[in-house]
Amino acid sequence: MADSYDVAIAGGGIGALTAAVHSARMGRSTLVVGGRAPGGLLLSIERIDGVPGFPEGVAGYELCPMLQEQAADDGAEIRMADLEALEPAGEAWRLQTSDGEVQARAVILATGARLRSLGVEGEERLQGRGVSHCASCDAPLMRDRTVGVVGGGDSALQEALTLADAVGEVIVLHRGDALTAQAAYREPALAHPKISVRYGTVVEEVLGEDAISGVRTRDVASDDTQDVELGGLFIYVGLEPNSDCVRDLISLDDDGRIPTDATMQTELAGVFAAGIVRRGSLGQAAISAGEGAAKRSSTCDALIFCRLPEIASTCSDAS
Repeated sequence: MADSYDVAIAGGGIGALTAAVHSARMGRSTLVVGGRAPGGLLLSIERIDGVPGFPEGVAGYELCPMLQEQAADDGAEIRMADLEALEPAGEAWRLQTSDGEVQARAVILATGARLRSLGVEGEERLQGRGVSHCASCDAPLMRDRTVGVVGGGDSALQEALTLADAVGEVIVLHRGDALTAQAAYREPALAHPKISVRYGTVVEEVLGEDAISGVRTRDVASDDTQDVELGGLFIYVGLEPNSDCVRDLISLDDDGRIPTDATMQTELAGVFAAGIVRRGSLGQAAISAGEGAAKRSSTCDALIFCRLPEIASTCSDAS
């Protein structure tokens, strides 16, 4: 017999953990299937802005453990496992996880997203050998080198600013003709003496044998190519939602996100979604913190249900 809960929450980011806090405090037996590292993409963020109560920002690797501890203290059970499949089980839902099977009367999908890759030659081969997605992790290893950042959004410029404190020079490679990041990141980056931006530039290949030596770029306007010598490359070109586990169950939008109504409910009764995996989410740190409670009724029962705050990561513009 599978373990049974009132609410099962898939995801380990701020949205999922906040949902766990509210659900557990309402007296519902609550399980968090939090993945291998609770916090998701947030763990690599040096400073998350816009979270109430942290006017100077807060590091993801500090905030996520605090939320996890709070959820556990309020009574939520947290398992380091991944959601692999979801299927109906009468009036409940059966979740197949990497740690076994569980059942829940209601499910919150807050599975977040993963960083999108460039899909170019050399990128995967040199991952961890100069190609990175974590400036706070790898910047100290690249002291005084010239590094590249691919992207022009919030995450790209936030990471460029983090890198600039350690490395010799940061070159932002952006395919557009204007940066899309909010002014809070764009203006400091453009004013920073160590950061330069190359607009209309696409990375065609990552160069190097045992470690990165540079990138081959293409000018969007002229189609000319150029090799740029780099000691590291940090890629922030958007997100891909972690919705594969429900792709055959829910009609996803063109971006792979989960459509919901105003109460966060999906097309499936008792299945909700929130955060960057949900269609319409902006993926910012705190879009609507502290939403109240919504009541979900069924023909058999009534479940007082947490409408979780849509809190997601600023990572990659992340869970």
